[in-house]
Amino acid sequence: MEVTTMEGFKGLLNQREADQKIPNLKAIEEKIYSDEDVKSFLERHKSELDPQAVRKGTSALLEFIMERDARKNHQVVKAPGLEPSLEVHNGFILVNYSRTEEAIRQERERKRRKLIHSINMPKNIAEARFSDTALTPERQEVIGELLKFIEGYKPEDAEYQKGLYLAGPFGVGKTYMMGALANELSEHGIETTLVNVPTYSSEIKQAIATNSVESKLMTIKNTPILVLDDIGAEMNSAWFRDEVLMVILQHRMLQELPTFFTSNFTIEQLEAHFAHSNKGDQELLKAKRLIERIRFLAKEFFVDGINHRNPS
Repeated sequence: MEVTTMEGFKGLLNQREADQKIPNLKAIEEKIYSDEDVKSFLERHKSELDPQAVRKGTSALLEFIMERDARKNHQVVKAPGLEPSLEVHNGFILVNYSRTEEAIRQERERKRRKLIHSINMPKNIAEARFSDTALTPERQEVIGELLKFIEGYKPEDAEYQKGLYLAGPFGVGKTYMMGALANELSEHGIETTLVNVPTYSSEIKQAIATNSVESKLMTIKNTPILVLDDIGAEMNSAWFRDEVLMVILQHRMLQELPTFFTSNFTIEQLEAHFAHSNKGDQELLKAKRLIERIRFLAKEFFVDGINHRNPS
């Protein structure tokens, strides 16, 4: 008798719990079927869904609403980067998840950034844009040439396109314009490597000890677009001139790979710079051979103006 009473009590409790849940279920169902997106979906697919299919799809409809609202309210969601939508498949209501516009944009941006390889370059280069560059008379011609290069460059074309050699004083925007070039090329799916030459010269000398000079050179030699930034500012070294720069430029000349330069020296001044080794020797012929390759690879432009790094 006691067992029967206990079982009856449990049954009563279960019934009470069920009775308490019914209003909640009804409220949830009302919320589901009064939702504008759900109403619109059911109206569009009324010929495919009978009442039983709609009832069976209640949980899918609820999932859709909860996920949609969680995104709107910036709450934790089931599938980050994906947005829910309702669909009918073989007479069943399903929730389909597809990438959001923002997720697509972020993925595209990640892929774009992977096309820009920056070796010891200033941080702001990653964000450089022509649209943010003050169009001074000194820069106008250069930017026009860079845009012409971007428009005309097709990796599969047989016709070779020269790069640019930008000479000029400190802080006039030479490096920034090269960053803008790299960013614009990345929008077209083209890979660029930007190298700060003075720092690179120090690093590659250290690579001798680890026998990794060749591996460091390979990336620079073969990158589709190369920017050698601040060439001539490195410590004078016959080894760096002949075994590094000459090797890189010779390869790029033979393969007709577009190469860009920035420097505080004009090409003529750079030749005089490279003619003197750190040992005090004059090596005019070796300097001339290097400069011939630079002239083959790039057209020279002089960029003047105020020093934007340290205006006075």
